[in-house]
Amino acid sequence: MGGFTEEQIAQFGLTFGVAAFMLYMVFIIAQLARESKAGKFGTFVLFLALGFGLLGFAIKGVIKWILGGD
Repeated sequence: MGGFTEEQIAQFGLTFGVAAFMLYMVFIIAQLARESKAGKFGTFVLFLALGFGLLGFAIKGVIKWILGGD
């Protein structure tokens, strides 16, 4: 398909697909904060608690890349 291997297409989809889903989850957290009228502190707590998993997932990928893993 266009000179790309299956592995290259899968890597592209995984990289940008997961990034798109993570951005969508940030949008969902913001929407949740807005609809619940959480205020500044409540919004901070929502992003801290719910966004912590996203941050951990992203940091895991960066650490694997730095250490030279797959």
